[in-house]
Amino acid sequence: MSNETLEKLIDHTRQTAILASVDELLNWDQRTLMPKSAETYRADQITLINGMVHQRNTDPRLGEWLAELVDQYPADSTDDAAVTVHRLYKQYNKEKNVPARLVEEISRARVKAHSAWVGARETNSFADFAPYLETIVKLFKEKTEAIGFGDCAYDVLLDDYEPDAKTSEVTAVFAELKDGLVPLIREIGESKYRPDKSIIERRFDIAAQRKFGLKAASAIGFDFDAGRLDVTHHPFCCTVGPKDCRITTRYNENHFNGAFFGTLHEAGHGLYEQGLREDQFGLPPGEYCSLGIHESQSRLWENLVGRSKAFWEHFFPKAQSAFANSIGDVTLDQFYGAVNYVEPSLIRVEADEATYSLHIIIRFEIEQAIFDGALDVIDFPAAWNQKYVEYLGIEPPNDSDGVLQDVHWCEGLFGYFPTYALGNLYAAQFFAAAEKEIGDMDSQFRNGEFQPLLNWLRENVHVTGKSRSATGILKAATGETLSPAAMIEGLRKKYSEIYSI
Repeated sequence: MSNETLEKLIDHTRQTAILASVDELLNWDQRTLMPKSAETYRADQITLINGMVHQRNTDPRLGEWLAELVDQYPADSTDDAAVTVHRLYKQYNKEKNVPARLVEEISRARVKAHSAWVGARETNSFADFAPYLETIVKLFKEKTEAIGFGDCAYDVLLDDYEPDAKTSEVTAVFAELKDGLVPLIREIGESKYRPDKSIIERRFDIAAQRKFGLKAASAIGFDFDAGRLDVTHHPFCCTVGPKDCRITTRYNENHFNGAFFGTLHEAGHGLYEQGLREDQFGLPPGEYCSLGIHESQSRLWENLVGRSKAFWEHFFPKAQSAFANSIGDVTLDQFYGAVNYVEPSLIRVEADEATYSLHIIIRFEIEQAIFDGALDVIDFPAAWNQKYVEYLGIEPPNDSDGVLQDVHWCEGLFGYFPTYALGNLYAAQFFAAAEKEIGDMDSQFRNGEFQPLLNWLRENVHVTGKSRSATGILKAATGETLSPAAMIEGLRKKYSEIYSI
């Protein structure tokens, strides 16, 4: 009977995944091509789909099947059936406590808040967005209470994106990371040498930027026969099906780094999605492990590959050809220094490799304060500005460059931000382990050879899916536990050479 029950469970879950993929497509369209006036009906569409998905995920039959199966498979097994049963069992027990009414309210509020966020950025007024964010926060507090928690409500939200992670553990790792970053950034700031960052602020034709970004994404392995690149307000990656991965970017005619490294970043996410097992699509063995692991793939390709000297030894001649009027008079060393310029800045997605994680730590601390009850929505801008002064020594001049810059809060993605910094840590450890196994990657990059690294990631990270936890994947791939050491060491080595510190 158990085999028949397992087949029912798998069929039900696959059908739910198809329905959820429709929601992915609707969200992609909303953020790329949807006419502005379509907002109200789109909210109805997404609300209906999310309600149907939630209904299927909390179907009593699903609970009965899982209850019958869960004791038949070892919890620590990496067998596909065992992983499927235990991952779905955990998800079911979490979601069944959330009322369908609340799921629908959250879906509707997200769509309205997203449009309000876009408008508030245009008017540069957090006050225009605040009522919508207050609704989102209220609904998510209700969700944490429905699911239940021990001493920390934020654990519930963090678990949605980094399963089994604890707020206290992340706080401790981030404290160690901050202790390593702050003095390094200070030393860089005190260096007598400053790269000429105006090089990347010259005029770069947008059509040429798109073409060059597409070439780079293809070179590192992104399959455009199974994916596409589009423009959006806030870059993202989504997967609509096993061979349909959508990545996005945004262009600035007077800033090279934003679109190019944004494209590499999202292509890194896409490589992970394209490396998951197609035969397990919609089931835990074919799903990404955690957002921290997902982010490790995007940050690895964006920074550890894309900002390396060896990468530009290969790509710089191509860049000079693509942007002859912009960088025809620039040397490789000048360009390499410019794309690796370190300076505390306001915008997270355009932050340099050294300061980026401090942006995340600020958001992580604000989110904890929200759900601890220590911070009200109306006080967001003041808390934000204070932390930017304290951690980065700069104060946002307006809301659009400050508290309104990220899309995450209007979509209720509380618990998401810390995965960005966790991804930086995972990436550094994966990269160091890969180099030990596959040899001199600098030589490979100089020759435009990125497949050996991609193959290592496919084998050690991508195909694992949810068969292991994030820390389990890290341990199996590197032999190490999570630590900022590899990241700090890598940054210090790079910037010592650039800034002579």
